[in-house]
Amino acid sequence: MISLSGAIYVLVYLCVAGLIWWLLSYALEAINPPEPFHKVARVVLIVLAVVVCIGILLSLLPGGSPLFRQ
Repeated sequence: MISLSGAIYVLVYLCVAGLIWWLLSYALEAINPPEPFHKVARVVLIVLAVVVCIGILLSLLPGGSPLFRQ
């Protein structure tokens, strides 16, 4: 079961991650690099966002994320 503090932590973490995503996306559009670099940078942003979301979801597991256990 997810505690209230855990849910608030995840919500704040997602808001901060969304803000960072928006800023990087905005910066990428403002710089407007040439086409091959633009596509590569966009794919890198998407991959990083997916990894962060998976990490957030894994942190909800009891005992923490299995990726970072020692």
